[in-house]
This record gives sequence, C-alpha cells and structure tokens, in this order.
Amino acid sequence: MPTSAPTPQAPAHAVRDGVRGNERLTAALALVLLLLLAAEGATVAFLRVLFPLHVFIGLVLLPLTGLKLTSVGYRAVRYYLGAPGYRRRGPPAILLRLLAPALVALTAALLGSGVGLLAVPPGPSLLLFLHKASFVLWFMAMSVHVLAYLWHLPGLALADWRRVDALPRGRVGRQGVVLGGLVVGVVLAAALMPAASGWIHWVGTVGIAG
Repeated sequence: MPTSAPTPQAPAHAVRDGVRGNERLTAALALVLLLLLAAEGATVAFLRVLFPLHVFIGLVLLPLTGLKLTSVGYRAVRYYLGAPGYRRRGPPAILLRLLAPALVALTAALLGSGVGLLAVPPGPSLLLFLHKASFVLWFMAMSVHVLAYLWHLPGLALADWRRVDALPRGRVGRQGVVLGGLVVGVVLAAALMPAASGWIHWVGTVGIAG
C-alpha cells in the first residue's frame, strides 16, 4: 500500500522572513502608538482645553493597541510552541518578559477605564480614580519598555516603507495592517465622540483634577 508523502518543511528563508516580518509589523505598530501616546501625553498638561483631543486620540489607540498585542502574542506563542525561527531568534530579556504581564494588564485597565467613563455620568468616581491611577503605573512600566527598544525601533518600523527592501514578502500586508488599524481607530473615535459630550462640558467647566 502506498504511503502518503511527508508534509514538506517550510523553506528556511520563509521561516526567517516570517520572523523578520513579525518584528517589522510589531515595530511599525509600536512607532505609530508611540507618536500617538506622545500626543496624548501632551494633552494632559492642558486637559481643560484639549480634552476633546485627549478622548479622540485615546479612542484611536484602541485598535492599534489590539493589533500590537496580537503581533507580540503571536511571537510569544510561536516561541513557546517551539517554532524553529522564533526559537533561534530567542526571547526578550528576562526583565521585559517579567514586565510584560503587568504592562498588558495596566494597558487594559487604562484604556478600558477610559472607554468605561464614556458610559457613566461625568464627575468624580471610582472608575475615574482607576483611570488616573492606572495611568501613573502604566507610564512607569511603559517607560522601561520603550527605553529597552527605542534604539532599534525606527529602523525596524520604517523598513517596510523604504523604496529598496530586501524583504518584500508580506510588505504590502503589513503596511495594510498598520494603515487599516489607524483608519479603524479614526472611524471608531469619530463614532464615539458624541458619547463624550458630557465629559467634555464637565472638564471644560469644572476640571478633572478632583
């Protein structure tokens, strides 16, 4: 009886390209998020005036953050399942691996509480306290994370956008993911901004420091 042919292994170059493509996608999403977060942070200093922009940027961050967590999570799953390319690439530094669960939890708390505030009447509340407290803890954890990758980020993030590229495989798809996430974020923010009208009025007249 004839036996079935063995499943062919993926070519080595395809494995390498997959790992490098994942790194590029993660870095590109990280760079866009970093720029948006810098703008979001700038609004905090002038929150009474820039609160509408603060809300808008915060909502734009949602799908992009989800995409980056998915990209990072994919790499982690592939690594721990023993995928050759990801095993050869190795894990992040031990400090970053220990920090990752806390950073994910704080990110979820920060963005989740921010969205949750749109569903409650404006004013001091436990949810508002959670939003502000999670921001302080998130900022400290994120600072460590950003500093660890900052020097390598621009080169990786912009690699898919150069005219001459040694890794064309999947480039258009990765560009589409980044731009698509940004477009979805803008559409989502525009759709949800009316829900923030009460908070915009409250912050503009009372403030949010209390």
